[in-house]
Amino acid sequence: MMIKSADIVIIGGGIQGCSIAYNLAKKGAKNIVILEKATCASGSSGRCGAGIRQQFGTRMNCILARKSMKTFETLSEELDYDIELNQAGYLILAYTEKEINQFKKNVLLEQSLDIDAKMVTPEEAKEIVPCLNLEGIIGGTFCSTDGNVNPLYTTFAYAEAAQRLGVKYYPFTEITEIKTEDGRILSVITNKGEILTSVVVDAAGGYSGPVGKMAGVDIPVYSQRHQILVTEPIEPLWKPMLMSFSENYYFQQLPDGGILGGFGDPEHEIKGDNINSTWQFPRTMAKKMVKLVPILNEVHMVRQWAGLYNMSPDSQPILGEHPKLKGFYMSLGFSGHGFMLAPTTGKLIAELILDGKTSITINKLDIGRFERGELIHEPSVV
Repeated sequence: MMIKSADIVIIGGGIQGCSIAYNLAKKGAKNIVILEKATCASGSSGRCGAGIRQQFGTRMNCILARKSMKTFETLSEELDYDIELNQAGYLILAYTEKEINQFKKNVLLEQSLDIDAKMVTPEEAKEIVPCLNLEGIIGGTFCSTDGNVNPLYTTFAYAEAAQRLGVKYYPFTEITEIKTEDGRILSVITNKGEILTSVVVDAAGGYSGPVGKMAGVDIPVYSQRHQILVTEPIEPLWKPMLMSFSENYYFQQLPDGGILGGFGDPEHEIKGDNINSTWQFPRTMAKKMVKLVPILNEVHMVRQWAGLYNMSPDSQPILGEHPKLKGFYMSLGFSGHGFMLAPTTGKLIAELILDGKTSITINKLDIGRFERGELIHEPSVV
């Protein structure tokens, strides 16, 4: 039986929702509910590329990522669940002078925020990853403390820790309506019944826009399919994530030996919630991988899948309470970075709900920035 009322209802049982719930409960909040339309991590959290990086081009993303990495480093102990942290670094490669100029700005920003990033020459890149083909590469950046974790284990860890603290998690529970009156929330209606509440958190990832519409508010986000593949396990070749913004790829050899990678294709990927796979993606991805690491030419792909990026107009998240609906909080629009930022954004949303203020100023990430014309575009997105 589902409960009839809750102090806080979180919509979305992925990494964002589970991190928010855990941090709320850790701060002493009671009567918290997570509503998930499928199963834990069945959406974007369980379909992501598992990378966690601190190399960004905007101050807020750098701050959120740096704080999150610090949390990831001790999260297995905190949540009593091995999330398989692997800090093998990110090597981000540049093919144009425009990129080099942007990377120089990025590194200055990152270093000012205690992120251990540095510029590298093509020769230094090849020292880090000896199997690289340097054709077209004119430089890059490297951060040794970037890396990856197991996205399923990490989401499960937050979910289980939250439940140990009293949070109720309802899978296969789909929202059908959010009742409001005079600018405040009355209840959430699901396929299993109604829950009376005055606080709702929209952490629905690729479906966060439609959730907002149910509450009668417009959120300027859209979702877009991004595809990923993984190969058979092979002998160790290199450790860091390889990434390029201009050539549009990211891929890495995982600890089990498989090569996982993907790319974004905003010109051909239709906006919406389609997560079907295409035959064109692995063909293009394979060409990108083999060009950069020719030794992969004989490696076999095992499978492919797709997930949703929830895109905001400036590729930065939307965090905070909606100004037109009291009690409606948002943690969405992460533009492909929701997983890696979740440890920190979960804490901040919990602080905002319970204390009315946050330990890190997030005013510039409020939804009002779009009306004010105060967008700061994140340049480092694949």
